[in-house]
Amino acid sequence: MKQLNDYIDHTLLKATATKEDIIELCEEAKRFKFYSVCINSSYVSMAKEQLKNSDVKVCSVIGFPLGAMTTKAKVYEAQNALKNGADEIDMVMNIGFLKSKDFDGVRNDIEGVKQKMPNNILKVILETCYLDESEIIKASELAIQSGADFIKTSTGFGPGGARIEDVKLMLELAESSPVKVKASGGIKDTNTALEYINLGVSRIGTSSGIAIISGTPPTSHY
Repeated sequence: MKQLNDYIDHTLLKATATKEDIIELCEEAKRFKFYSVCINSSYVSMAKEQLKNSDVKVCSVIGFPLGAMTTKAKVYEAQNALKNGADEIDMVMNIGFLKSKDFDGVRNDIEGVKQKMPNNILKVILETCYLDESEIIKASELAIQSGADFIKTSTGFGPGGARIEDVKLMLELAESSPVKVKASGGIKDTNTALEYINLGVSRIGTSSGIAIISGTPPTSHY
């Protein structure tokens, strides 16, 4: 049975994060045996070096946080992150394309990245706070069809994060496929994390991982 720490992508994505903050994040991830650290792509090589004698994986976000850059830019950023040692990629879906009903554009965007990383985990961030139920359904279906390994709720940079009803819907849509669900955004305590895990999510994205596994109030300066 997986332990609580095995679900956590220990996350630091703020613009103000320093090199020292990233090193501290990696040390925490090793100490608490989190599944991965989730960081911006400029810090991948440094994090990989910090984690080289551990089992902690490096996850890099791509097209973050808006998802609105070109597919070519996302592909390059993903390839560069993988070259520098990333094990997993969390990319932001092109939300504007989805809302424009340019479903081929959304599909091509995800496929373009996944084709360059057939052996690595790709999580596609839907940013559910901007989507109604029908759009969450369509976004999930497109990500699943396009080769995503996970569908993920949120960047944490929008006006809202993970919500129970959205995660239930995403789990239902992924049920008949090998695709998993990652809940992220606003998950800061043990009870909330367990609620999502008990629903069936396979990963939790949070900057409050220490508080979650220790059952203490979040005190992270991230």
